[in-house]
Amino acid sequence: MKIVDMKVRTVAIPTTCQLRHNTGVHPGYFIRNVLELITDEGIVGLGEVGGGDQRGALMKLKPRIVGLDPFHLEVIKLKVLRSIYYMSNARLYGAIEIACLDIQGKALGRPMCDLLGGAVRDRVALMGEISWRYDRPGGGDDTRAEDLVEQCEQLHAELGVKTVKMKGGVVDPDVEVRVMELCRQRMGPNFGLRIDANGVWSVATAVRIGRRLEPIGLEYFEDPAWGIEGLAAVRRQVRIPIATNMYPAKFDDLGPAIRLGAMDVVLTDLHYWEGPRGVKDLCAVLRTFNLGVGMHSGAEFGVEMSAMLHTACTIPEMRFAGDAIYNYLTDDIIVGGKMRYEGGCLRVPTGPGLGVALDEEKMAKYERYYANKGDYYARFHQDPRRPDWYPIVGGM
Repeated sequence: MKIVDMKVRTVAIPTTCQLRHNTGVHPGYFIRNVLELITDEGIVGLGEVGGGDQRGALMKLKPRIVGLDPFHLEVIKLKVLRSIYYMSNARLYGAIEIACLDIQGKALGRPMCDLLGGAVRDRVALMGEISWRYDRPGGGDDTRAEDLVEQCEQLHAELGVKTVKMKGGVVDPDVEVRVMELCRQRMGPNFGLRIDANGVWSVATAVRIGRRLEPIGLEYFEDPAWGIEGLAAVRRQVRIPIATNMYPAKFDDLGPAIRLGAMDVVLTDLHYWEGPRGVKDLCAVLRTFNLGVGMHSGAEFGVEMSAMLHTACTIPEMRFAGDAIYNYLTDDIIVGGKMRYEGGCLRVPTGPGLGVALDEEKMAKYERYYANKGDYYARFHQDPRRPDWYPIVGGM
C-alpha cells in the first residue's frame, strides 16, 4: 500500500458565543484543517489540525510522503518531522499520523485504539470549560463571577460533566478566585475544579492566588506562570498540583521540566507530542516518574475528537477528565453531526480506523463559511471590545 495523494481543506464552524482567553478572543467560530491521505488501494485516511489556515504548510510536506507506505510511520516521521530542525512541525506531523492510523485501521478492519494497545474503557470522561464570554446565548457579555458560576451549573446539568475548568488570566485574578470559591460553594465538595491561567500571571501573582485557592481543593492549578522556571517556582510555594500543556509541550523540554520539578500533571496533546504514538511514548515517561496524565483540547472538530478518544481510551492512568470545548460548536463536519455527551462522557467510535466519515455537504458549507470569515489567527486574536489591547506575559 502506498500514499498517492494528499488533500487539505480549511473549514470554520460557528460557536455559541465569543470566547475570551488571555491572548485575545475566539470571535464566534473555530478554524480547523482537514487532511485526507489517499492510497493506491482507494482507502482514505482523515487527519485534522488547528492553528489557523495550514493548507500551504501541509502541502509543502506532500512530496515527502507521497509514495510511502502509511504503515511505515517511523519513516514518515523522519521525513516530515526530523529532517531539518527549522522546518519541523509536530502539529502538522500529528495530523499526518492520525490519517495514517485511520488508513491502517480501515485496512485491518480494526478501530484505531487497537493499534495503540487496545481500549481499557469504552468512553472518555470530559470536563466542561467555563470562560468569560462576549455575545453569550441570550445576549450580553459575562461581567460578574456569578456569570461563570451559572455556566458551571449549566454544563453540569446539560452535559453531565463532573469537572469544570475556568479559562483564567482574563480579568482581575482575585475575581477569578471568587469564581472558584463560588463554584465550590454551589457544586459541593466532590465536584472537580481547575483553573488555567495559560502562563500569563507573574510568579508573585500565581503564588498569591495559589495560596488563596488551596482551601478550595482544586484538582490542579494549570500553567499559573510562564515557562518551566516559572512553574517550578510556583510549585515550590503552593500546595496544589501543578498541571501544564505548555511547559513542557515537546520532548526536548520534558527532561529539564522533570529535573526542575516543574509539574505534577502533563496534559497530552496529539500535536505537541507528535501524534497518538508520541502521546503513548510520553505516557511511558510520565509513568516512570509517577507524574499524572491528562488531555489537552485545541478546539477540535469531530475527526480529531475521535482520534483523542481513541488515544485516551488506551491510557490506563488517565484518571483526569479530558479537556474539551467541543460543546461550544454549533455543528460538526462528520456524518451524523456532533457527538453526544452521556453522563459527562463521549463514547469511543467503534468503526474501523477513526470510526467517523466526512459529511461532504457540511464540509462545503463550512469551507464557504471560512472563506467569508477569514483566518483570525492572522489577526492575533484581536479583542473586539478593546481594539488597542494586547497581552503581556507576567503582566497580571
